[in-house]
Amino acid sequence: MALAIFLFTYIFIAGARLPFIKLDRPGGALLGATLMVVAGAVTPAEVFGHSSDRNQQAIDMDTIVLLLGMMLLAVYLAQANFFRAAGAKALKVAHTPRLLLVAVTFVSAFLSAFLVNDTVCLFLTPLVLVVVEDARLPPVPYLLAVCMGSNSGSVATFTGNPQNMLIQGASGLGYARFAAYMALPAILSTVIVALALLYLFRKELPSARFDTHPPPLEVDRRLLALGLGVLLGVVVAFFAGLPMSWSALAGGVLVMSLSGHEPREALERVDWVLLLFFASLFVVVYGVNKAGWAEDIRHVFSPLMAGPPWRETLGFAFLTLVASNLFSNVPFVMLARAWVPTMQEPELAWHVLALGSTLAGNLTLVGSVANLIVFEAARGKVRMGFVDYLRVGVPVTLISFVVGLGVLLAEHALF
Repeated sequence: MALAIFLFTYIFIAGARLPFIKLDRPGGALLGATLMVVAGAVTPAEVFGHSSDRNQQAIDMDTIVLLLGMMLLAVYLAQANFFRAAGAKALKVAHTPRLLLVAVTFVSAFLSAFLVNDTVCLFLTPLVLVVVEDARLPPVPYLLAVCMGSNSGSVATFTGNPQNMLIQGASGLGYARFAAYMALPAILSTVIVALALLYLFRKELPSARFDTHPPPLEVDRRLLALGLGVLLGVVVAFFAGLPMSWSALAGGVLVMSLSGHEPREALERVDWVLLLFFASLFVVVYGVNKAGWAEDIRHVFSPLMAGPPWRETLGFAFLTLVASNLFSNVPFVMLARAWVPTMQEPELAWHVLALGSTLAGNLTLVGSVANLIVFEAARGKVRMGFVDYLRVGVPVTLISFVVGLGVLLAEHALF
């Protein structure tokens, strides 16, 4: 029953549609979680976490609280016009279409290393659309720069994307140690994204200089200083080893309290649907794990990972890249996090899981929520087909993944 519910839920997670029922990803996940409880695969006590044993708690509240805190910080930075200011700064540096493409890629990557990449894409995309329209440039390469740069940059830290937050809660690794290993793969992946886009769109990007005139920008300097100061304090708390979830939420609440604005508007801009989606997925995957199906799935792929540590790592890396597109990266990470502690080199496996599940988002149009956010925001102005995206996504993902994996293996061999 648990497996049947999971497979039924996956239909909607994969973005498919059934003729007799209309549900999107969050709705499908909520239905799946409800069915798990109604069918008795998961008890209400396990959903609400009444047990003191974390292994008997379906919803990982640390991940939910961490995501909420980072979203709240990002919302207040957006209210202060931080994201538009960062984009405007990039425009002052870039005076050619190609340099602008590089600037957009790295701005998106840098911001996504500390803030949730989905949120960064949500706030950067409208600005990029205005700029390219004003400069009469083709929008597609710049929109790809936003989402692909965001995915690559988010590899660097636990707070870059939701799947890394899941890994943080399950692995127990410190923020600083994780970032020390993942920073170089993230930087190199971002460089590869920029170079690949420059090459693939070389005919569409003229080399002549241009002048853009973005809309007037009013920055709330007080709120901006408060938001950036608190964000810096939160990152310091992460590096100091303090609980990440409550450090992030404390920072968000502090900005909310001192902002001088009514909190309702900010709270309404938090993506509560995404939080509900994650909570529901936790319940669905918990039911599959409880029934033993996660371990059975692992046995199916065990021949791929059998042998010495290097073969296990390479097999797991390949599985992560493929399964993150088949199952979607977040559900796969929820399944795979139960496997990693039993592997021969668990810390390396956690890093490989973060790298593969994140860079897999660049492979297909539906591989990452960030991709969907960008091209949904550009609907009516840009048409991006699945195959059109694939022509860019395949080379970018394969090259960046191979390079990033090679760097990780070298780092673990040396340190």
